Amino acid sequence: MANTDSTRLAVLIDADNASSSVVQELLEEVAKYGTATVKRAYGDWTTTNLTGWKAHLHRHAIQPIQQFAYTQGKNSTDSAFIIDAMDLLYAGNVDGFCIVSSDSDFTRLATRMREAGKVVYGLGERKTPEPFIAACDKFVFFEVLKKPVEATVTQPVLADVPDLKELLLHAIRETARDSGWTRLATVGSYIGKNHTSFDSRNYGFKKLSELVRKQAYLEVADVKDATGFVHVEVRSR
Repeated sequence: MANTDSTRLAVLIDADNASSSVVQELLEEVAKYGTATVKRAYGDWTTTNLTGWKAHLHRHAIQPIQQFAYTQGKNSTDSAFIIDAMDLLYAGNVDGFCIVSSDSDFTRLATRMREAGKVVYGLGERKTPEPFIAACDKFVFFEVLKKPVEATVTQPVLADVPDLKELLLHAIRETARDSGWTRLATVGSYIGKNHTSFDSRNYGFKKLSELVRKQAYLEVADVKDATGFVHVEVRSR
């Protein structure tokens, strides 16, 4: 959706499975994709486990949803979360969902929302299982929200991220014109559709354009089109 200001998002937080230390950065990230018209955090607020969250609820206008743990060893929060999400889906008042959790139990929920035509953003820790990551339109790791991003050529910010050179060269081959050049925006879109957790910040750069300019195996050019708009093009050397 081009106009993020008009994109209404429901931010649903699994407080039992997400750290309160990234709340500020998390909401700033969500603001890039739309307006958080619904902000809810699910958990058993009668316990001491969520003490860290309580200080953030009023500050960020997050509504706490109480869910008692009726049976030891069973995650009642997941059930309340999913039921609430489906109610919001059927109400039709939001354009997309931000699922804040590292729990694979939400994989089917994310898939169902996308089947209904809603955009789904996932936010969680690097340990999040691949099926849940793949079920989202885009997945952002908490780790990059907390770390200062500084340009680096060889060392990625996060461990266990896909090989950058392989990702970029494959995307360029698949999208290149006969000249070998392709728009960087097209490359980014291609990678994002096939690797939902791809994020230039995983490799130490704020923007994809900054990242590609530091790769010795790529040639990068700024091209002005007929309307005067300048876009970035890239090809392999």
